[in-house]
Amino acid sequence: MKQRNLTPAEIYQLEQQGCTADNWMNILVKESFRPACIWHSSFEGNIALGDFGSPDHPEQKRGFGIFHSRIIHCDIGDQVRIDRVNRLENYSIGKECDLEDIGSLTVEGESAFGNGSEVEALNEAGGRSLPIYDRLSAQIAWLLVMCRHDKPMIAQLNRLIDTYVNTRKNTIGRIGQGTIVRHCKKIQNVVIGENAQISGAQILQEGTILSSPLAPSFIGDAVIAKTFIIQEGSSVSGGAILDKCFVGQAVKIGKQFSAENSVFFSNSECFHGEACSVFGGPYTVTHHKSSLLIAGQYSFFNAGSGTNQSNHMYKLGPMHQGMVERGSKTGSFSYMLWPSKVGPYSVVMGKHTTSFDAGDFPFSYITEEHGKTILTPAMNLFTVGTKRDIQKWPARDKRKSEEKYDFIIFDLYAPYIIQKIIHAIDLLESAYENTSKDQELVLMKGLNIHRLMLKTGRKYYELALQVFLGEGLMMMLNKLEGPNLLEELRDSAGSHANTTKEDWLDISGLFVPVSQLNQLLIEIKRGAIKSPEQIQDFFNLQFNQYPNFKISYFVRTLKDRREIILSEITAEQVEQIMLDWKKALLKLNHMILKDAEKEFDATSRMGYGITSDGATQQADFENVHGKFDENGFVIGLKNEIQMVEQKASEILSKLVLR
Repeated sequence: MKQRNLTPAEIYQLEQQGCTADNWMNILVKESFRPACIWHSSFEGNIALGDFGSPDHPEQKRGFGIFHSRIIHCDIGDQVRIDRVNRLENYSIGKECDLEDIGSLTVEGESAFGNGSEVEALNEAGGRSLPIYDRLSAQIAWLLVMCRHDKPMIAQLNRLIDTYVNTRKNTIGRIGQGTIVRHCKKIQNVVIGENAQISGAQILQEGTILSSPLAPSFIGDAVIAKTFIIQEGSSVSGGAILDKCFVGQAVKIGKQFSAENSVFFSNSECFHGEACSVFGGPYTVTHHKSSLLIAGQYSFFNAGSGTNQSNHMYKLGPMHQGMVERGSKTGSFSYMLWPSKVGPYSVVMGKHTTSFDAGDFPFSYITEEHGKTILTPAMNLFTVGTKRDIQKWPARDKRKSEEKYDFIIFDLYAPYIIQKIIHAIDLLESAYENTSKDQELVLMKGLNIHRLMLKTGRKYYELALQVFLGEGLMMMLNKLEGPNLLEELRDSAGSHANTTKEDWLDISGLFVPVSQLNQLLIEIKRGAIKSPEQIQDFFNLQFNQYPNFKISYFVRTLKDRREIILSEITAEQVEQIMLDWKKALLKLNHMILKDAEKEFDATSRMGYGITSDGATQQADFENVHGKFDENGFVIGLKNEIQMVEQKASEILSKLVLR
């Protein structure tokens, strides 16, 4: 709508209502402007005012307008309410915003609003600087932090990000439509998206808060955030302190949590504790006081109370780092000395004062006995916790935005995990064959393994491999529809004829073959990729192609581990794979069910009941937690056991076996 200057009558009315301006001619208004909505406010520099309507009462407290505020070089949209803002300078305010009781809301000089700021993630001593920006994904961040071996690629990627950051630089800040900002002390050089709510923040400085109607962001009481990016649908509250931090989509931070030089991606939750130089991939969770995460990479992680690490040996400074791979947990007051590495879906308990590498042993328990780090391989394959985690992560994806920046695959028996399981099988078998029966412990990469667990761990890993092979076979059979599935299965091998053995990576939530990543690095280096968005397109393609890549890995694994060539597979071999799948999955699920029973045994009922009488304890426990057979998780697991039996029978009956 066309804007105009104030009329003399409007200027007179505004002055009568306690308003001043350094030059009334610098104020532009819409044709429908009503001066009755502005009281006791001052204006400096170039000002554009929207349509505030005509309130029933000229100083209606919740009505649209400007009251008791100082406005400097601002563009203010329609139906906005600005009340008791001591200084509002260099901002464009979207329509339907509500700004109240703010010390200062200003942009000073040119700012990129946190974009391009360097975060020393993962290694406190530096060397892995990560430039954060408002559309950063976990996968691009992983490239920047983990691929430092490829200097030309890093240099080119940084140039692409610099180009993007330049598009975010401005001398004018923006507050999106429908945003509420109240009771804040100081906001400087901060861009805020639509429908955000900022309430009671102490200091927000040099940052961007993305927000949308579908995924509004919230910043709460006493928050101090300096040099930051916060993406859509996230909440930072409860006196949290952030310094040089990135907060991804649907992240929750609060309850006095403090972090510096750290990044937290989708669905992470951080309360009470402290983080320093943390690379928190999706679902990084720390809920407890006295927990410290420092110089580590995590994802799908749950830190127990009092979790702690050390990255400083008091020699060359805090230069060490640790890796805790997806799905792992730490017990209460666990401690690890960096550098160390924890394999996927493992549990760490106790104090570990020497470095270790358990990366090749997923699903393990890492405990401490008499000062030694003990590895019990494969034990976490059949625990309730692992099963529940796999089910809950997809259900707890709270991202509501139209665009989801992080690509997340929740598959338990993914090629990345299976390659580790295969390696673990070979390591355990070799150790068993070469260890004397008189030897109690076997030392491997800083880990001590009880000799008797070498054979047992290998056996449990074989169960997981059998499940993977069965799943892979079913993935292929589900794509076939003809009358002779066996022949079609053999024919389908042609599309995987060139399958070669290769490693996989877990790129902060996304499983990718190494060859695919290498191709991306080449494309970045040679300048074929022109923007970070094109890198996102690459990861999106990997996400969508994952099932096909997994099938190719299955075909290769079938040949390498079972000496079965898909184009020559026999009916008996198909039947055996399915029977092995059924037997292994049923065994694992029954073991998980047995583990779940422990939550309902007599020991678990201790502390229940007003007396120690067994019947009273049991009645109290059941009224709080229900009965074992009525538990939702237990019912679901029993149903899954029945479905396994049914699915195996259906597939075998459809095959023309002979």
